[in-house]
Amino acid sequence: MGRTPGEDKNEHAAPHRPAALAGEIRHADDLHALELLDPAYRTAGFTAEPLRCIYPDLQPIVGYARTGTIRSLQPSRWGEQKQKEVRVEWYRYVDEGGTKPSIVVLQDLDGVRAGFGSFWGEVNSHVHRGLGALGVITNGSIRDIPMNAGNFQMLAGSVMPSHAHVHIVDMDVPVTVAGMAVQPNDLIHADQHGAVVIPQALAVRIADAVALIAARETLLIEASKKDGFTWQHLKAAIMKTVDIH
Repeated sequence: MGRTPGEDKNEHAAPHRPAALAGEIRHADDLHALELLDPAYRTAGFTAEPLRCIYPDLQPIVGYARTGTIRSLQPSRWGEQKQKEVRVEWYRYVDEGGTKPSIVVLQDLDGVRAGFGSFWGEVNSHVHRGLGALGVITNGSIRDIPMNAGNFQMLAGSVMPSHAHVHIVDMDVPVTVAGMAVQPNDLIHADQHGAVVIPQALAVRIADAVALIAARETLLIEASKKDGFTWQHLKAAIMKTVDIH
């Protein structure tokens, strides 16, 4: 079961500084670092299906997941008043449901018709930004591209013109978006390449792993820029990478 109206669920701790992590890592290095720290992350923990990055020039974002599910093909079975209460409870959850800054991870449950109606546009982007969210990751759709809140990242399955019957189904629940399984309050890193769940037990080791990867890559890149570069030079550079600690 997810969150119910009136339930207070704000017990999460904040063991890491998301803003600092965002400045230290790029998405590709982030995932590469996780693979180095735990090989299981070669096949899990990231968006494995394509999403459209609406604002690719924005800086990477790191925040704690606010999770929910939506539908838009059919109207909600709740009455209008109940639906308003659920929407308000959703906004309360975004504001008070865990550590900030947050990233909304919203799963559209309409299967192959996911994204038929958009939850995300000018109003919701501004409202969620005001409530401390840095962006959204969804297999659903977005709209209002020129009018959305500034500095609010959107990774979405599609861009669509209509709201249709979009409504919140549940919140504060496990979700899966683009193959990435997310629990409420998971630490998330996202940018134009996609998104990654950063295990909090490994988060404090990410920066060191990224530095190691950067040092290894620099040896290869710098070798390739030298005049007369051959595969023998590449072999020598590759051998040197083994000695980097």
